[in-house]
Amino acid sequence: MPLIDIASWGGLHSRLVKRRLLALSTAVIVLAVGGGSGVHAQSFFEGKTLRVVVGFVPGGGFDTYARVISRHMGKHIPGTPTIVVENMPGAGSLIAANHLYRVAKPDGLTIGHFNGGLFLGQVLGQPGVEFDARKFEMIGAAIKEDSVCAMTKASGITSVEKWMAAKTPVKVGGVAPGGSPDSNARVLKAALGLPIQLVSGYKGTAEIRLAASSGELAGACWSWESMRSTWRGALDTGEVVAVLQTSARAFPDLPGVPLALSLAKTEEARQLIKVGIQNPSAFARPFALPPGTPKDRVILLRKAFQETLKDQAFQAEAEKAKLTLEPATAEELEKLIAEVFTLDQTLIAKLKDILYK
Repeated sequence: MPLIDIASWGGLHSRLVKRRLLALSTAVIVLAVGGGSGVHAQSFFEGKTLRVVVGFVPGGGFDTYARVISRHMGKHIPGTPTIVVENMPGAGSLIAANHLYRVAKPDGLTIGHFNGGLFLGQVLGQPGVEFDARKFEMIGAAIKEDSVCAMTKASGITSVEKWMAAKTPVKVGGVAPGGSPDSNARVLKAALGLPIQLVSGYKGTAEIRLAASSGELAGACWSWESMRSTWRGALDTGEVVAVLQTSARAFPDLPGVPLALSLAKTEEARQLIKVGIQNPSAFARPFALPPGTPKDRVILLRKAFQETLKDQAFQAEAEKAKLTLEPATAEELEKLIAEVFTLDQTLIAKLKDILYK
């Protein structure tokens, strides 16, 4: 058996110890930089207040969903932060969207909930848009914006046939260019020839409902999920009647109410309804974070949002308030938003003329 020189063995042992210490140090550094970021994100929210900025006035559909979700989401975020809802109405929620993009600190403590139809507005060159939709950090959505046009019984427009036969334009409410009620009205007028006078500038559907109740408007077109929750009493008594569905599919609780697509007489009309109303409905109600929000916090909030929508206490409250749930993940929203930026230029020009002229 060969003999080992003691001095050589000492040098070898020293080198082995140094290598092990170096490997251990490297592992600690990797943990601190990589895995440690998740630990930091989990402790970050403890003792903090998280704001959900809603782009419309209190009492509307966006506000209602945001408040119900906010009452349950905190317990699904590590650190259990307090969550408050703040309303920042104006320009069909464009003020809130611009605020989230340009002003809000990207620290994970400000979530925006605004009209995702503004993403289509960006592609169409809508004035006032100061964001790039592709750079928001999406959290998810609770529902789609499948819309219904509803009119008051007092207006005399209790069916789409009566609407089509109206001798004077029917006044319907809107919020601002790019808002769902506005886009619905403008596209339906162009695609179906419905006699419509759009009265825009209301700060949300809560104000539109009040204007319709007072006789200032005949009605409006916006999310059925929102409408049947916030306008429930008038719908139940027959004071308000659903007359047209703009969605791709009929709602089970609206038998006999026609689909706008079925009334379209040309391929161009069908395309306008699909691209101008139906496609944007999938990303119309996003919850989003400012660009540059740390990825570990984004991931935690996305997970918390989806867990909230499955929470039994949340679902019970949503059912009581008649809030429909049709969730979309952040990844699904990002894919749909990216597709908007690939629209045919001829169709973009046509929609731009309809929605903003």
